[in-house]
Amino acid sequence: MVMLIQSPSKVSLEDFLLLPETEPPSEYFDGQIYQKDMAQGKHSTLQFEFSSVINRVGKPQKLAYAFPELRCTFGGRSIVPDIAVFEWDRIPLNTQGEIENRFEIAPDWIIEILSPEQTSTRVINKILFCLKNNTKLGWLIDPEEKLVIVFKPQQQLEIKENEDVLPVLDVLSGLQLSAANLFDMLKF
Repeated sequence: MVMLIQSPSKVSLEDFLLLPETEPPSEYFDGQIYQKDMAQGKHSTLQFEFSSVINRVGKPQKLAYAFPELRCTFGGRSIVPDIAVFEWDRIPLNTQGEIENRFEIAPDWIIEILSPEQTSTRVINKILFCLKNNTKLGWLIDPEEKLVIVFKPQQQLEIKENEDVLPVLDVLSGLQLSAANLFDMLKF
């Protein structure tokens, strides 16, 4: 369950960004601060393993890169997706060609992993917000139900399970994965 951090009045985005980081991370929506749930076993495993899979395909060819728990601040909100994927040419770099610390753009692909006691409402709100701000693809992974809800701009939701092929960013078309393949990452 995401916890609302009580404040006597609404906080500005600028003031929120001056606060020290929390563990687990806090997010800023509509003047309020919400602390994310601490990741548990399935969540943590999927987050690490799937980020690694994306990066094994995307990094060598400079196509895309997956960032776990990266703060993204844009459109008046500051969010921390479980996995934020950016196409290579959109990764913010400084003049020395090094990655910037602050990402002030929406990810190209947002991936959220539902935790056992977490409700999907705020997570869906986050994905829809990203889509309104030019994100190309969103996934809500439910490890307990073993399904992935796919969000695309201007399209109806799709539910993928079992052998259904999961859509990825066009630049990662070489990454072929079914829902079953994704959930096999939980097996040791």
